[in-house]
Amino acid sequence: MIEAKYYQENDLKLLTRRQFITSLSGLALVKAFPACTWFSDQPISIAAHVWPGYESMFLARSEGWLDSNQVTLVETSSATESVKKLSEGKVLGAALTLDEVLKARATGLLLSIAMVFDISAGADMLVAHPSIKKLADLKGKRIGYEKNSVGELLLNEILKVAELKKHDVELIELTIDEQIQAWNLGQVEAVVTFEPVASHLQAQSGVKLFDSRQIPNTIVDVLAIRNDAIDFTHASAIRHLISTHFHAIDHLKRNPQDASYRMAAHLGLPVVDVLPAFKGLVLPDAAYNYRLLEGSQPELLKSAQNLASNMIKNEKLQHKDSLDALINSDFLPTDFS
Repeated sequence: MIEAKYYQENDLKLLTRRQFITSLSGLALVKAFPACTWFSDQPISIAAHVWPGYESMFLARSEGWLDSNQVTLVETSSATESVKKLSEGKVLGAALTLDEVLKARATGLLLSIAMVFDISAGADMLVAHPSIKKLADLKGKRIGYEKNSVGELLLNEILKVAELKKHDVELIELTIDEQIQAWNLGQVEAVVTFEPVASHLQAQSGVKLFDSRQIPNTIVDVLAIRNDAIDFTHASAIRHLISTHFHAIDHLKRNPQDASYRMAAHLGLPVVDVLPAFKGLVLPDAAYNYRLLEGSQPELLKSAQNLASNMIKNEKLQHKDSLDALINSDFLPTDFS
């Protein structure tokens, strides 16, 4: 299981044998075919919706750290839209949760995980009307959630704890961009949501009754790349994106007030509410990412195996995924100095 804590960077194995061999092979091929356009660096497009864990990419873009000639960020309204763009080939990668990656792979959309953005430790939650005092009070109530996303995963856990079945409540399918309006119109009494929408709902008398701290190490946000883009031609762009993500995370940790000011507008939050939105997240640095993704049995793969088993049990996956090529640590930075 993933352990939600930060790691020191001084005891890290910096270069795997596979990376070393791949680098040597790549250099040999480039020398052999210097004029071949197949080896030229190709840009990559990444889909992402508004979520604090993904904000590092947008901060890097706004500050000029992210080279637009290498990486194009495609803003979407929800994870559902991001997956749709991936499946249609309109983007080559997306910021998604681990369960969303598993669901996409089950449809035949082969994806590999190149980095972990964050581990949710309270940022995903159920917000309910103040008249609902406990989870059992959800019986007969209208609950908004996003189907085929992390919202559905969290909903299943909420109902289990509440000792309720789906037929005991009225489920309303809402993508994240539809939730505030549905709440304001009185179309739901509770919403499975996340930041920054969660803060808006709580500011309008909503009460948090359940969050991802109660299901630790289950909700993990990752950078997923189409397998047909995990190649030599896109390597430079993928590495650049990941490197600038860590640069932005470092800026957030070292200069939180400045980062809050710069991220507020894109997150749609007042500056004073930006840092609280990050409180429910663990933001793994490069060293921690290596520990999650590196090795023959990386920690994230074990988590994916456990999650896939639970999803099959809950009929959210129809068949077992071999998880071949799910994890790819080759694009993580090797210099932590």
